[in-house]
Order: sequence, then C-alpha cells, then structure tokens
Amino acid sequence: MTETPTPQPASTPTPTTHHPYGTPDTPHVTVRGQAHLEVDPETAHITVTVTARSTDRRTTLDDLTRRNTTTLDLIKSYGDTIEKLETGTLTINPELTRHGRAERIRAYHGHIQLTLTINDFTTLGELITRLADQELTRIDGPWWSLRPTSPHHATARSQAVREALQRAREYAEALDTRLGALLELSDTGTHHSPLTRAAFAESMPYAAAAGGADTADAAPINLEPVRQNIDAQVEASFTLIPPALG
Repeated sequence: MTETPTPQPASTPTPTTHHPYGTPDTPHVTVRGQAHLEVDPETAHITVTVTARSTDRRTTLDDLTRRNTTTLDLIKSYGDTIEKLETGTLTINPELTRHGRAERIRAYHGHIQLTLTINDFTTLGELITRLADQELTRIDGPWWSLRPTSPHHATARSQAVREALQRAREYAEALDTRLGALLELSDTGTHHSPLTRAAFAESMPYAAAAGGADTADAAPINLEPVRQNIDAQVEASFTLIPPALG
C-alpha cells in the first residue's frame, strides 16, 4: 500500500526589515523643498452696505427695500462679471431718545449688506463708482484673492518637489554617490497669503458713503490689483547608494 504524502504548508516569505533611520547598507537622506510664488489675483471681493433711516418704521423698511432692489439690479446688469452675489445681514433697529425716562423711539435704522465676487478687473472700478453713487450706500474693498482651485497652487507644489529632489541629488553628489529610491514624500503645507482687511486699509482703501451727490460724470476709479503670495513646502526621504567614505 502506497502512502500519500501529507501536503506541507507553503513557506511564508521572510518580510524585509524596514529601517526608518537608515543603515550602513541603505543610508537615507531627508530634505525639504520649498517654493514661493507671487502671482496676479483671480477674483476681487467687495462689500456693499445699503442704509435707510426714518422716524417711521414702515418708511424705513420701504426705503431700504427700494434701495436694495436698485442696487441688486445694477450689480446684476454686469452679468458674468459677477461671479458670486450674496445677501449677508439685514437689520432694522430703533434709535431711542437719549433723555427722559420713557422709552421713546427717535428713529429707525435699516441696513442690508451684500457681498460680491468679481472676476473682471477691467470693469471693477466702474462698478464701484456706480455703486458709490447710490443713496446712502457704503462700499468696502476690494480684497483680492485666488480661487481654491487655482492652478498656481499645483505649480507651487511641483516646484517644491523639484527643489527637494535637486537638493537630495546635491547631497548625494557631495558624497560621490547617487540616489537610490524615494521612501517618503510629505506635503507639509501649501499656504496662500491674501491681503488682510487691516493691511488693505493702510495700502489702498476705497470706502464710500453716497448721499445723493451728483457723480454721474465721475470717471471709474483706477484700482491696481494686489499680487498674491503662495508658499509650498514638502519633505522627502531617499535611499542612497552606499558611498565609499574611505
């Protein structure tokens, strides 16, 4: 009688030991790559505040509604130039008399705030001038920025990676060897630094409160876009072909 051999389990391959800090046989080099770009902005943002005031609450509301409609019609007449239009806060609040014990209302104040994102800078000055010509309307801005999906962000990251690779090669050449393989690449951050509200107020402010002045023939205000800063940073680790240090 012939015995059937018992099948043996397949041998498990020995896992390769990973040395995160390198060994004499597989030395590592870790470098940092950085990139800084200064680019033109892609959008401008302004805030429009429409105001109404009267001793009668209904009159205040009616005036505010009328001025808001007029302002919205003007803004929408610019079509695709307006990338985003949003209504923020709306307030109607009474103003009490300062003297006397009774709570008497002196007047009613109404405010509506609109925020605009504009993508065509050639008409921006004209739009701001026309908005400032509206009754009791305040303009704040513009503030410049890049879109979150701007290709400039990818360009900065690519440049940071190339700098890290170049720096690692320079270290390898200094040791009279060359790079082996990429072990790790870490994105330590891509930062876009738009101009803040306070800094903008010091550099190039434009805020207007129009009260019915005759500015029909006013020329569009000349605005110079503020260039935007993008910073990218990566860390990369490579293996080195063991150098001959003797």
